[in-house]
Amino acid sequence: MGLTCCQSLLDQQLSLTTKILWLLASFKAIANGIFVSCSAGNTGPSESTLSNTAPWIMTVGASSLDRSFPTMVKLGNGQTFEGSSLYVGKGTKQLPLVYGKTAGGEEAEYCIAGSLNRKLVRGKIVVCQLGKNGRLVKGEVVKMAGGAGMLLINNEHQGEEVLTQAHILPDSALGASNGKAVKRYMNSTDSPTASIIFKGATYGNRAPILAAFSSRGPNLVGLDVIKPDVTAPGVNILAAWPSMASPSKLQTDKRKVMFNIISGTSMACPHVSGIAALLKSRNKSWSPTAIKSALMTTAYVTDNKGSPILDIASNSSATSFAFGSGHVDPEKASDPGLIYDITPEDYINYLCSLKYKDSQISLFVDNFTCPKHSTMQASDLNYPSFPVNFKKSAQNIPVTYRRIVTNVGAPKSTYRLLVEEPKGLLVIVKPKILSFKKLGEKMSYKVSFIGLRRKKPAATSSFGSLVWVSGKYKVRSPIAASWK
Repeated sequence: MGLTCCQSLLDQQLSLTTKILWLLASFKAIANGIFVSCSAGNTGPSESTLSNTAPWIMTVGASSLDRSFPTMVKLGNGQTFEGSSLYVGKGTKQLPLVYGKTAGGEEAEYCIAGSLNRKLVRGKIVVCQLGKNGRLVKGEVVKMAGGAGMLLINNEHQGEEVLTQAHILPDSALGASNGKAVKRYMNSTDSPTASIIFKGATYGNRAPILAAFSSRGPNLVGLDVIKPDVTAPGVNILAAWPSMASPSKLQTDKRKVMFNIISGTSMACPHVSGIAALLKSRNKSWSPTAIKSALMTTAYVTDNKGSPILDIASNSSATSFAFGSGHVDPEKASDPGLIYDITPEDYINYLCSLKYKDSQISLFVDNFTCPKHSTMQASDLNYPSFPVNFKKSAQNIPVTYRRIVTNVGAPKSTYRLLVEEPKGLLVIVKPKILSFKKLGEKMSYKVSFIGLRRKKPAATSSFGSLVWVSGKYKVRSPIAASWK
């Protein structure tokens, strides 16, 4: 069984009581064998923007497929740029291009309702800057003013991510750098022109790429747990659509469709719930946490071109604060080799280590009192990842974690250690070899992280991994070291 929640369940407008009730409900669900996955949120790429960060929840970020819907925007000076659009009609002719003051009055650059001058816009392609109103609304404003097409350009915050939506006129979304080039061209001539060519759907593009909108860590609610846990397809996803709503949800849009193209972590999250259901059907004795562990430790961190997964927001390799353990791999997750299991009581003890009061704990479970002399640290939760937090001045101070793994792969198997140390960190693991004699056998290990002397200025975070390897099995856990 599985439960999926979307970002709106923990929206900022919801009351604290509603949020607490959801946390309690999700805990009760996993305590009764129900897997819970939730979207990480769509407020990236800023740091620490995550929602749904409770350790018993599978928190899912969004990344792309290898499918795209490209356009070619050709300027009057011969320059061409690749954009993105769902429009399926014929391409536009080379048409006059207007923006800002050449399109209307105040806020015309954002294509706000009432800002465009029909005399200046009619029959032309209008450049609209993202911000202040919705993407689809901008297209409606342009069409109502008589515009023949729209170039929707990102600002610096959105970067190079171009999202595809069902606009009501010929359009192309352009990244920030291409948008700047279009503006430079327009400032260089008195008669700027452009055309848009629509190429339909293409496949085999570099993927996955982490979405800029996908919310990021570090997880300020619980620094001892890396969030998100994984990423899954959440950009330009084919989704069922209600027949009573147009694909743009605009009142002026009279189109009716059975499917739409949607982006968001709420598109990624159901992928993971579906995979979890498949894993449960194959491994009926697995707990929700075992399924979660399998998805995390088998996730991959390289794309279909053999390069590290790209974070489009920074145009550099994605880190564990952006995609957690990596992108989910359903086939490998069905046979992960080892799992890190966590019981509902373990989660309660974790809350005790965070100094929750007995009155607060009683909301989660009846008749439980936190141990007075517990030696458990929050970092001892048997989670398949390792967040390591140091003070800026810390040097040669070890932080030791304990983990327990359960053999669900080959009955007789030996796992050897492979460590990629984060910069500025020494990693010591004991033992370095785990030898299992039967299925279901559990073995423990300890890992110590020692922060080394660092040159100034130094990055506040660095990343690595700890992998147990045995034949076809590679059980990977990310390491995220932070100095605050």
